[in-house]
Amino acid sequence: MSETRLRFPPSPTGYLHIGGARTALYNWLYAKKTGGKLILRIEDTDVERSTSDSIEGILEGLTWLGIDWDEGPYFQSEFSEDHERAAAELIAKDRAYKCYCTKEDLEARREAALAAKGSLAYDGTCRRLSKAEIAEKEAASTPYIIRFKVPERQGILSYDDKVLGKIDCNYTEIDDFVIVRSNGKPLYLLCNVVDDIRDRITHVIRGQDHMTNTIRQVLLYEALEAPLPVFAHIPLTMDTKRAKISKRSHGEIVAVQFYKEHGFLPWAFNNYLVLLGWSPGDDQEIFSREELIERFSLERINKSHSIFNYRKNDPKFFTDPKAISINEHYLRSMDIEELGEYVREELKKEGLWKEDYAAEEKEWFLSTLDLIRSRFHTLKDFAQTGRAYFAEDYTICDKARKKNLAKYPELQQWLPELAERYAALEPFTLEETERVAREMAAELEIKPGIIINGMRTVLTGQLAGPSMFDIVMAIGRDRVVQRLRNAVNLFD
Repeated sequence: MSETRLRFPPSPTGYLHIGGARTALYNWLYAKKTGGKLILRIEDTDVERSTSDSIEGILEGLTWLGIDWDEGPYFQSEFSEDHERAAAELIAKDRAYKCYCTKEDLEARREAALAAKGSLAYDGTCRRLSKAEIAEKEAASTPYIIRFKVPERQGILSYDDKVLGKIDCNYTEIDDFVIVRSNGKPLYLLCNVVDDIRDRITHVIRGQDHMTNTIRQVLLYEALEAPLPVFAHIPLTMDTKRAKISKRSHGEIVAVQFYKEHGFLPWAFNNYLVLLGWSPGDDQEIFSREELIERFSLERINKSHSIFNYRKNDPKFFTDPKAISINEHYLRSMDIEELGEYVREELKKEGLWKEDYAAEEKEWFLSTLDLIRSRFHTLKDFAQTGRAYFAEDYTICDKARKKNLAKYPELQQWLPELAERYAALEPFTLEETERVAREMAAELEIKPGIIINGMRTVLTGQLAGPSMFDIVMAIGRDRVVQRLRNAVNLFD
């Protein structure tokens, strides 16, 4: 079998959203699985809407996800001569023609067709012009567009789709479609086919919203005497109201960059994306890179549209619970050294990173991450919920303050007293720090939980977390003593 060649051709008119990222991921996985190549092609011929910021955002999004490409990025605008040459070739072969109809002509015919309840398809007026009529139009420099001449055949035009099966369309349902604008610029329909032929694309994996284009493009491949690629039209990504997600309608919540900024791990997000429209055929949901490449297949892509469940008004669990769950899994189980690299970048963004974490305190840094990650959902939690481990300017959770401090005002004296016991304690170990706290509770004839929960709130600002005395060891004697002494300031 010849080399498989796939492409991801984003339009640079906005950020990379999750629907586009999923399409890129499916193409990347299939290229990797088959030992093929992935070509990145920026379809930037919409000059008015294409921006350099969008191009940069697309490249950054793909790079963050780890979706690499073998060729490109190519820019469609650089191949305009290829597109124009193809249009001229189609005219020369009598597979396309110049259409001189004005917008007013077309609108008048449309209104007449609506009144008569007839077909709204182009009626082929300019297709039937005589040579003399064409010469007259040319002599007058009459503006024109170029239409593809759909064969006047009876029967069905078909192609095989790897996801949806055989797709049929009656020739009579396809009108002579436009391939070149009045300004001489070829349209997407033609440009896309010409680029795919030039780049020797063997497989086209794209959304089902392109299916109306595909029927017409099948005719273009035939007219340009090029073999058809394998088509696989994947389900669209919809919101919970069954509306297609889009940059315009849904905003930043559907942007890949949004998930990067909100502390998602790249592969965890890929793992989530692949399940938006693909199933392994069993209950497995967590896949390593190697497992997913091995198991991915076009045949297991769903026919029905997938649902992206987002929670616009929930600041903590703002997105699909499955996305959060998968991210949690990786956050809590991945190699601690690898996690350390991600957390380091997060702490740097928040101004919490200390260079000595990477040197003499590296062991402390990694062991602390391992201790606190079990309750975290995203990388953001390390700098927010876990801020007390890396800085002194952490906040006290209101629920923790009310439950663990306000109910026991005596802690205003007890916690500073515990601080002095810890300051003199030798050795300062997990076992000894726990013994001292429990002994003090016994002396005061109170439940140990009153002291321990008060410590938790003062030392971490949180209501819950890891074992209290593991926390004490992670924070260290000096900071523990100072924070317990300062507890006096936490009471009204």
